Amino acid sequence: MKNLQDATERICELKGSLVALDALVPALIRALSAPARARLIASFDAHAEAARTVLLHADISDVVLATFERDLARNRAILQDSIRPGRSGLPATVDALLLMTTRVATFSADHPLTSASGFFYRHGDRLFLVSNRHVFADAESGHYPDRIEIGLHTDPHDLTRYFEISLPLYINGLPQWREARDGGGAVDIAAMEIPAASLPAGAALPAFDESHLDAGDEQVAVGDALVIAGFPLGFYDTVYHLAVARGASIASAYGVRFQGKGYFLTDARTHRGSSGSPVVRRRLNDAASAPSWQLVGVHSTRMDMSTRDQTQDESLGLNCAWYADVLPVLTGAG
Repeated sequence: MKNLQDATERICELKGSLVALDALVPALIRALSAPARARLIASFDAHAEAARTVLLHADISDVVLATFERDLARNRAILQDSIRPGRSGLPATVDALLLMTTRVATFSADHPLTSASGFFYRHGDRLFLVSNRHVFADAESGHYPDRIEIGLHTDPHDLTRYFEISLPLYINGLPQWREARDGGGAVDIAAMEIPAASLPAGAALPAFDESHLDAGDEQVAVGDALVIAGFPLGFYDTVYHLAVARGASIASAYGVRFQGKGYFLTDARTHRGSSGSPVVRRRLNDAASAPSWQLVGVHSTRMDMSTRDQTQDESLGLNCAWYADVLPVLTGAG
């Protein structure tokens, strides 16, 4: 540099470059999946320690070391915040669970039929809507819609901005959802891929993924507290288009197929419209690198006894929740 003016201009250029990086890096981090962000934190910590070792043995000033530690801490905070629920550009008071859940309205042509619940699940780069199989088709009740409508938030900072998309349930006569069976018969879970072309620009779509199925080192057992997020009787926050949550608990031996079927029981007050709701459990020992919610099941229907005396006995207040561990297979390639 020839003179002080050149040096000053160069410093200004460097400041501008750093500001641009400050804008770019958080955006890139938040575009990554939760597992990728967790791996990035581990890699960042390893590389930071290696850089620290080099600097401590180099002939540099204390100002350089202090600046290095300051920026290291700032970048670590950006990474940490990006994986905490409610910190991915969402208002601090809104749990991502409520944006992972969507209302599912079924139609026959333009005639509305039912209102149910569902949630978003991501497998790799593919986004799925998950709900109950009986929401899409149910022979027992004669329910055969031909399309559904679901809602998406388009601005994580302004939850009043909301967009509804229509998805056909059949194309050329073929159902567009995937369903599963196991040793106990049909599983009342269905997954339907959402084409990327159908999504509005800027759609805010936090979604469950395989990492949410892991309980970590915690034991899940009867009596554990649960949350069932959905749209009971079609009820929801009509201003911000957010689901509501009901408290629940595990009411049967978790991990055991109740009466040989692929579900367990929950104790909760539920209503029509809750079908397809995610059944989640808050991780008690939540690590910074793990999502807060564990997705344990998909709410299906209320459980009662056909022999109950309708005049003397109250409803059992129990519900069927199908185990969510079927989702990685259900949404896999194919």
